[in-house]
Order: sequence, then structure tokens, then C-alpha cells
Amino acid sequence: LSRSFAPARASRRHYPGVIAICLRMAGGYRARVAEFDEFLQSDEFSRKKLHHLAFAGVPDGKGRRSIVWKLLLSFLPLKRDDWAPVLEKQRKSYEQFVQDLIVNPQAQDNVGDHPLSDEPDSRWGKFFKDNNVLLQIDKDCRRLLPDISFFQHPTGYPSKTGGMALRTRVERTVLEAKQVGTSRGGTRNISVVQRSSESEEYNILPEDQEAHWEVVERILFIYAKLNPGVSYVQGMNEIAGPLYYVFASDPDPQWQKYAEPDTFFCFTSMMAEIRDNFIKTLDDSACGIGAMMVNLMSMLKEADNELWTSLENQQLKPQFFGFRWLTLLLSQEFCLPDIIRLWDSLLADEQRFAFLIHVCCAMLIMIREQLLEGDFATSLKLLQHYPPVDMHQILEKAVELREVLTVGADVKHVSEQ
Repeated sequence: LSRSFAPARASRRHYPGVIAICLRMAGGYRARVAEFDEFLQSDEFSRKKLHHLAFAGVPDGKGRRSIVWKLLLSFLPLKRDDWAPVLEKQRKSYEQFVQDLIVNPQAQDNVGDHPLSDEPDSRWGKFFKDNNVLLQIDKDCRRLLPDISFFQHPTGYPSKTGGMALRTRVERTVLEAKQVGTSRGGTRNISVVQRSSESEEYNILPEDQEAHWEVVERILFIYAKLNPGVSYVQGMNEIAGPLYYVFASDPDPQWQKYAEPDTFFCFTSMMAEIRDNFIKTLDDSACGIGAMMVNLMSMLKEADNELWTSLENQQLKPQFFGFRWLTLLLSQEFCLPDIIRLWDSLLADEQRFAFLIHVCCAMLIMIREQLLEGDFATSLKLLQHYPPVDMHQILEKAVELREVLTVGADVKHVSEQ
């Protein structure tokens, strides 16, 4: 026992400075947690202070992040007394969406309808049309954040509405509307395609249970039904996943129970700001993803011209890496804890997705030496499989870039006047 403690005593003798730094850091963290907890007990929240505290990172535990993200996304009002009526209204609305929008053509009141009906209000017709979107959502959600097992585990609050489970619709034989045709003799031809279910790769849960990925699937399906202009685009699952994970991990059962509707409305709020990134026809517009990639490379050119020139010479277009980074809010580039820490700052920044461009620029500069030494193949691999880097260092560099470039722009504006 004495030998096992000897190194610790040696450390105390020879590295007093390290111990002092650790104690100061621990004291600073405890003070920040205490400030957060005091703030979250407020009857009315200051938006300015909320953004200031959250930007530096929300401390883990006690459901702090769940509350803070809902405040930042304006799902929860700033006055605590307004929470109860807003939550009741939103959650009832979502329950009604599930009941109304998940079509069950086999319901008892669907008399006279049949799978071959051409009627515009046919439930079977809507059912088949919905399946086209549902198949892609299902495929994406089954493999959501595969590095953690959370989404394969059953939720404690499976849906009690909506009839047939969405996973069941996908796993069963699917009649595609396009495969119902008319022969030259005027008779109907029906082709039935038995899909090989991908569920064999995952744990199969009993009928009365739902995996967490199924909850995200239903959220995205309802969103697609309510927003036909954008519907569902591959990658939206990567936006909904971290939101749902944070809300469903809240230690308070009352918040955890309603993780699904709360995620739906927070996801809808986020999509209101970034939906243009998912609409292909807007790619080259001033508000599309193309403009964001141009801004990213312009920022890099100003901040690090040598690196920008090197990427140009290597013909590394931002479409090869920046498209995914910006569209998915970097949700595929880092492990989940780092994504969550990054989103603390993204959601808290007043110019939320302008700061995202600073973060992406910082990511490029953080690995500048490897990029300068590389060629097209090695640099592309590096950018598409970003190496492990401390997220706090990336965020510090992003803040530094924003401050330096803002000051530079102000000086240039003054000199021009």
C-alpha cells in the first residue's frame, strides 16, 4: 500500500505547480456550475446571460443542457410561469399530428377504400406515397450514431398512438404505387417486392417496445408530412439525433417522458434556420449552401492565405468537405460528446450559423501543417476523416478568428471613410 502511494507523494513534491493549476481549474468549474444552477432557478431568464453562459459550455448533469437548449431554441419561454401552458399545448399538438398524419388504411372506419383505389383521398394511396419517404428515413435512422448503443435500446415511453409501428410498415412486404399498372387488356398488374429487412443487423425488440431510433424516425416522418416543400432529405437524422439524445437523457422523468414532442419542436425550430441547406434548388442562391462554402473559403483566404493557396493548388474544392460540415453542423465529424459541446456554442451564439463558418475555418487552420505537406489524396482523406483535436481548442480558435476578422473589417471600413 505504501509503495502504491509513493508516486502520488513524489508528484506533490516535484510538481506543486501542476497541482495548483488543477485545483484552480476545479474551483473554477465548481463556481461555473454554481452560477449555472443559480441561473436556472430564475423565474425569468435574461437572454443575454443565457447566451453568455451557454456559449462557454453547459455543465453536464442535472438536466441542465436539456433546459438550456430548449430555451435557446425558443421552445421554452423566458418566463418560467409560461412553461406549463406552452408545454401542454405543444405536446397535445404533437400527439394530434401523430394520430392524424400516420395513416392506417386498415382502420375500421376506412370502409370502401382498397389498395388499388385511384381516389385522391384514398388512405391506401396516401399510405403508399408515404412509404417512399419512410423507406429513406428508416434506413438512415437505423444506423443513427452507430458509435453508441443508445439508439438501439428501448425507450421507456413508446408511442401509444399512430396504429401500426413505422418499422413494421418497412419490414413487411411493400406495395409500391408505381408498381401497380394497367396491362394492355385493361387489367391491373400488381408487383409485390419483398424487401430484405435491414433489421437483422440490429436487436429486434418485442412488438410492445420501441427503440430510440424509432422515435427519431417518427419525428422525421411527421416533419416530412408537415413540410412537403422540403420533406425529408438524407442527413436530417444527424440533426435530430443529438437533440433527442440530450432530451431523452434528462434525469427528470417528466422531461424524459416528453422527449419526443420536445425534440420535434426544437428540430423544427432549427430547420427553420438551416432548411435552405437541404433544398438543392437553392444551393447556388445567396441563402444556400453554396454561398456558405464561398464565405468559408473567403474567410480562410483572409485568415491564412498560405493555406488557402495550398488548397487551391491541390484543387481541394469546399464541396469535397465543406458541404457536409456546414449542412450537418459538423455532426458527422466528431464523437457525440464533442458534437454536444460544439452545439452549446452554436446554439448560444447570436449569429448562430455565421459562427459555424468560423468553426470550420478554425478546423482547417488547426491541421494546416498536414494540409500544407499533403497532396490532393492525403489532404482529402484528412478533411473527410478529421483527426482527433480538442474541441475547446477549435472553439477558442474560432472565437479568435471572429474577433480578429471583425476588428480587421472595422479598421478597413474606417479607413475607407
